Amino acid sequence: MNTKIAITAFSSISSLGNNAEVIWERYLDNQHCFSKQFLDQQETSVAALDAESKEIVVQIRESDSKYKFLDDSVLFAIAASRKAVEQAGWNSDAVFGINIGSSRGATDLFEKHYKEYLDTGKAQTLASPTTTLGNISSWIAHDLQSTGPEISHSITCSTALHALLNGVAWLRSGMADKFLAGGSEAPLTDFTIAQMRALKIYSRINQEEDPWPNLAFDFEKSQNTMILGEGAAVCCLESGEKENAIAYVTGVGYATEILEHNISISAEATCFQKSMKMALKDVALETVDAIVMHAPGTIKGDITELLAIEKVFGSQLPLLTTNKWKVGHTFGASGILSLELALLMLQHDTFIGVPFGIQQNQTKSIKRVLINAVGFGGNAVSVLIERV
Repeated sequence: MNTKIAITAFSSISSLGNNAEVIWERYLDNQHCFSKQFLDQQETSVAALDAESKEIVVQIRESDSKYKFLDDSVLFAIAASRKAVEQAGWNSDAVFGINIGSSRGATDLFEKHYKEYLDTGKAQTLASPTTTLGNISSWIAHDLQSTGPEISHSITCSTALHALLNGVAWLRSGMADKFLAGGSEAPLTDFTIAQMRALKIYSRINQEEDPWPNLAFDFEKSQNTMILGEGAAVCCLESGEKENAIAYVTGVGYATEILEHNISISAEATCFQKSMKMALKDVALETVDAIVMHAPGTIKGDITELLAIEKVFGSQLPLLTTNKWKVGHTFGASGILSLELALLMLQHDTFIGVPFGIQQNQTKSIKRVLINAVGFGGNAVSVLIERV
């Protein structure tokens, strides 16, 4: 990459909490964040927002009469964006772009509006504008009173890292010098859970009987164990070296592979091999200290990514980890929450492994971390970040 891209702020809201200190403590406790909700006509393991974060969302909803009718996915993103922009020191005069994506969009609101239509034969006046996928970035722009470009998109589970790619592209082109990028997801609804069960990928492990209901990073599991989580995260990106940088984006890669069916991925995740090689161009592989894998907790999803990593790195693998055993799969927000784990490991120079995974020992300082994400459609993204 010709231009250094600085990450000058990061904020999130998820089952881990909503501030960096609490989130780091949660990563250190080796306990998952799953609870039970009655969804899709049965008790279901999910990673829901913690109580304090839920209260923050309630306060945002009540702060403006227009916010009363917004989906949680929008409110989650507003909560994270307010804090990130404040941390970055972007004042009211700052011009910055916004790209906050979502895989499913306003899922809960759409389901409620559609049910009401089936029951009454009438659609609510705000049904269309509040369920449009472009909702998130436009409402954040309204909330922050920003004047730069705004983009929304859905590229399934790699959505948030694609948003980061867009931010990098705008900054490197010179069309912007600040960009807010990330993802938001509020998928804990009956129909969304039912769709995952129809694909036969949702975890059937009873969390009261087994300490690890999501076996992401267990490469010998005999069943799919994906669990859904909710949340949002954003990062502030700026061109060049910055005194307040918390890390630098020094490599980005992306790839799409030819599909055999709607949710297919090749046996050795060709898309991941290509995206990682692109992100690592001109980088000595031995200098990559850790990889935060996508690893959703499905049999094929986990093992194909591991095989792709082995193809790229050979026998000298970096430290490998994932956070989905702990926070579940947050669809469009998952990549940016993986970036959060990478940033925290850089900041604390401490590797966070998977408690039931293969034992890995940190033998050197963590200075470079690669983050992977991929979604339905075989669209992979890899992002390399470095410590300041």
